[in-house]
Amino acid sequence: QVELVEAGGGLVQTGGSLRLSCAASGRTFSTYAMGWFRQAPGKEREFVAAIAWNGYSTTNGDSVKGRFTIYRDNAKNTVYLQMNSLKPEDTAVYYCAARRDNTVSRLGLNYAYWGQGTQVTVSS
Repeated sequence: QVELVEAGGGLVQTGGSLRLSCAASGRTFSTYAMGWFRQAPGKEREFVAAIAWNGYSTTNGDSVKGRFTIYRDNAKNTVYLQMNSLKPEDTAVYYCAARRDNTVSRLGLNYAYWGQGTQVTVSS
């Protein structure tokens, strides 16, 4: 069992930056691929970014390419999402997820564990 706790959300102006973190419990974190997803009100969950177990492979959603960066620190059992050049359309609840596999996936159904989410609001 893995517990995930997100932090770092908040209110920011257009063009600003935020860094989200996701702290994981358990000794198996370093073997799991990790992902970030988001969901805005009235919209479906959207893939944001994912990272392989060793951090060497990452993939981003099309809407955040060039603006968001995912990285991890296995010594701290933490994965991060650096978000730059934020836009109002980035407003959503952001969820961290862990996959019982060491390769990246863009599909939410491939992730077994989910955090409670953290709200990100970008004002225009």
